Amino acid sequence: MMTYDEDVMRRLKRMEGQVRGVLRMMEEGKNCKDVITQLSAVRSAADKAMAYIVASNLEHCILEEQEKGQDSGKLVKEAVELLLKSR
Repeated sequence: MMTYDEDVMRRLKRMEGQVRGVLRMMEEGKNCKDVITQLSAVRSAADKAMAYIVASNLEHCILEEQEKGQDSGKLVKEAVELLLKSR
């Protein structure tokens, strides 16, 4: 089972606050450009969080595979595919 550290949880909580801020901007009728700018920031934060989670998981799995004396190449390929799918 994968465990998630406090850094990734903080990132997601920050994103949650950003989304609430975007909703508030929309309720207040703020400029479309400003709303899109904030949504872009949320998307960027989500991309970084996903990359962080995949990288952390990959590192953990590679170490496990190496301890077992197994090839970790398949894990790297799966991680790359996961990142590409998330785009």
